[in-house]
Amino acid sequence: MCPSPRWFHYPERRLLAGFLGLLWSVLAGGCATTNAPVAPDTIDEVSVVPAPEAPEYIPVVRYGRYTLVELAPTAAQRDLLLQTIDVAMPEDARATVGDRLRHVLKRSGYGLCQTAHAVIELYALPLPAAHLHLGPMTLRDALLTLAGPAWKLHADDRARQICFERSDEGASAEPAPEPSVFEAVQTFPIEEGRP
Repeated sequence: MCPSPRWFHYPERRLLAGFLGLLWSVLAGGCATTNAPVAPDTIDEVSVVPAPEAPEYIPVVRYGRYTLVELAPTAAQRDLLLQTIDVAMPEDARATVGDRLRHVLKRSGYGLCQTAHAVIELYALPLPAAHLHLGPMTLRDALLTLAGPAWKLHADDRARQICFERSDEGASAEPAPEPSVFEAVQTFPIEEGRP
């Protein structure tokens, strides 16, 4: 004969175990109350839910055991100005913005356009030390960083050329003169006899 557990011999313990089991099931289950949904007074129009569209077919190929690769070009392959670059430029005492623009565009598939005479002014500017290392950033952002905010970037995708033009083409060439300190301060006349 197998000995039975001792605590089953005492009815108080069995009652306590049953009560604790019931308490546990109530606490674990939680209390749920439901409210009846409110019916609308009138139904004006019935909306029809459109059928879900068929998912777009994307061809994939398996590389290795757990890797699937889409057979589609990336965004940077479609738009070459979105390619990510990280360029550390060689230090040169006579480095100009034009030299660095050509260096950044060296393997990008683009070249600089040489047609505008106003752009020669941009190409001749000295390169700031902050622009010796660019990236990681997109090619478009690197070109805009090198040119600065006074220049707009235009990409000719047919000829694969990058052109710049001044962003203030419509504005006058000379900036407006700044007022002197004495003109900038507004004075108020003091009337005598007023407290």
